[in-house]
Amino acid sequence: MLFWKKKKEQIEEAVEEIAHSAEEKIDEIADTVEEKLEELGDKIEEVTDAIEDKVEAAIEEIKEEIVAPEEEKKGFFARLRDGLGKTRTSISDKVSEVFKAFKKIDEEFYEELEEALILADLGMSTSMEIVERLRERVKEKKLTEEDEVKKELRDIVAEILRSEDSKLKLDTKPTVILVIGVNGVGKTTTIGKLASRLKKSGKEVVLAAADTFRAAAADQLEIWAERNDVRIVRLQEGADPAAVIFDGCVSARSKGADVLICDTAGRLHNKKNLMDELGKIYRVIERELPGARKEVLLVLDATTGQNAVNQAEEFNNAANITGIVLTKLDGTAKGGIVITIREKLGIPVKFVGVGEGIDDLQEFDADSFADALFY
Repeated sequence: MLFWKKKKEQIEEAVEEIAHSAEEKIDEIADTVEEKLEELGDKIEEVTDAIEDKVEAAIEEIKEEIVAPEEEKKGFFARLRDGLGKTRTSISDKVSEVFKAFKKIDEEFYEELEEALILADLGMSTSMEIVERLRERVKEKKLTEEDEVKKELRDIVAEILRSEDSKLKLDTKPTVILVIGVNGVGKTTTIGKLASRLKKSGKEVVLAAADTFRAAAADQLEIWAERNDVRIVRLQEGADPAAVIFDGCVSARSKGADVLICDTAGRLHNKKNLMDELGKIYRVIERELPGARKEVLLVLDATTGQNAVNQAEEFNNAANITGIVLTKLDGTAKGGIVITIREKLGIPVKFVGVGEGIDDLQEFDADSFADALFY
């Protein structure tokens, strides 16, 4: 009897132990299930939020596509007008003072107007050309009212600035954009902003950091490449610029890129050195990308005034410039220099910088520019 009693107790203890262990396992499983359900709930919430965000973004994008053209036009004109504030004060205010000082349009009026334009940094030859055209039109149309004459003046400025080549030509794949200019004019920033514009328009862009002489030039360009999520080709500091261009051409071709933007050295040693370096770069591009369209953009700092004209003349003698990018217009009263460059050198202005923001590099429009100056 004692034996069976012990056996019974042992069995009861074993059963109790098994039951306790089972209860712990059940609790453990329940906790795990609860945790998994919470995790699943969080995941579902995350996915739901992501879907909602995408739906909202898609709706906003559709809204932008519907209303963008008019809003963009207004936004551009507002930014341009604000950016040209100092220049407009310099030009428009001086012109208005001349109009107010004279009751009739006579020779003395034209002399004063010419002087006002010269003082507004348009340069002597450009100012004389504008006033001569105005004199002829006032006589031909028999204009007497201030508003009529001022509108004619605005139209003459717009005509000087207009060009059929004011837009970038991206008609080959890839198109090569060479960006040139002295150090300090905003060349690297211009490339970054231009890459942003092209990327947003659906273009595949590659950057080539061929300014290998200036310390940290490639590093600055790489920051812009990362910001715009575009590919960059670079070599060590001091490397042959043409070697970077070669690698850039190979990369653009292999990746099927739409545009290759090449930074170049900003040091203007002399015409021969510049010509030799650009000639070497041209030969590499012709060999590696035969038939590719080449846009050569000269970046000029508007705050330098007449010195920008001198730079444009020097570079134009050494390179086949296809367009001007005028930066820092928002910080100067010398924005009228764009009129002088266009009238004197015949090079179209393709972009203007009217602020620090990434969207403040704007395609140049002659009529909007003239309106922003006078109205």
